[in-house]
Amino acid sequence: MNLLKYFGLFANDIAIDLGTANTLVYKKGMGVVINEPSVVALTADSKKIIAIGSEAKAMIGKNPAEVRVIKPLKDGVIADFQVTEMMLRNLILRAQKKRLLLRPRVIVCVPSGITEVEKRAVRDSALHAGAREVYLVSEPIAAAIGANLPIDKPCGNMIMDIGGGTSEIAVMSLSHIVVHNSIRIGGDKLDNDIVNYLRKKNSIFVGVLTAEKIKKKIGSAFPLEEELTMEVRGRNVVSGYPVTIEVSSEEIREAMTETVGLMIDAIKKLFEQTEPELSADIAERGIFLTGGGALLKGLDKRIMKAVDLPVHVVPDPLTCVAKGSGQILDDVERYNEVLIKKIED
Repeated sequence: MNLLKYFGLFANDIAIDLGTANTLVYKKGMGVVINEPSVVALTADSKKIIAIGSEAKAMIGKNPAEVRVIKPLKDGVIADFQVTEMMLRNLILRAQKKRLLLRPRVIVCVPSGITEVEKRAVRDSALHAGAREVYLVSEPIAAAIGANLPIDKPCGNMIMDIGGGTSEIAVMSLSHIVVHNSIRIGGDKLDNDIVNYLRKKNSIFVGVLTAEKIKKKIGSAFPLEEELTMEVRGRNVVSGYPVTIEVSSEEIREAMTETVGLMIDAIKKLFEQTEPELSADIAERGIFLTGGGALLKGLDKRIMKAVDLPVHVVPDPLTCVAKGSGQILDDVERYNEVLIKKIED
């Protein structure tokens, strides 16, 4: 008997977009119920959770020795098995309102380039966190479904999902990924680029949270119609004292240009592996951007100029993967084919 046959009968089943930067939880029939940063604050002995999500993220760079603040996922995969398990258990309980009469079945989104060892780590973490059964789906597939692309049709669909730790580019047709390219750079790398640039060019040291705010407020990948500026507070590298400087969008664009170039190179490399018929479809339909990185100002224009193809930022790109995995959850019989069927033990 197909184990998925009665998957849709259990209202407490959930789908999880387990991301380097944010983790989103979709509950069957309710939509996205949790959207939190993938950050955990623990006691120094790692035995007790102090905070998870936004509250824990606010502690980064401000925590005393008695508090450890950890991002348990790196480059889209689990870096700290124990902390990931603790985080998942907390999120599953929150999604279920702490009433687990029947342990949920869980769909987890994973990068397309994930190894068998990494698949087992994700599956085992979710099982230990309270899931009854765990199914995996590739992030590009979930993103394409969330963007309402006709991936079940015999036509080429190209999607680029830019997360915190990875950028996933894939060409899909007939409910399968035909070719893909997964590079382990994303929004976190852009934040670090800004930190390094300001330290070298302006002799000011800022934290990654400040760099993220700069990226969101004035960061861009393409010249803006009206360039922006903002005041930035940090520590002077030489004197060690707090200072305030003004930075411009041109400077931040320069800081990120190399990483954005690597993302574009990954797209070009994928086209080299794509069959002409699929390339023709993509030339007509364009490239679709999802994930938090898709919100970087002018990124679509920068890619469009580089590859000379239409580029579209999908509506609500931050939740696209979670919504796509939720659609799979709501109609698993229809989407059975897209699930990763076997994880080698």
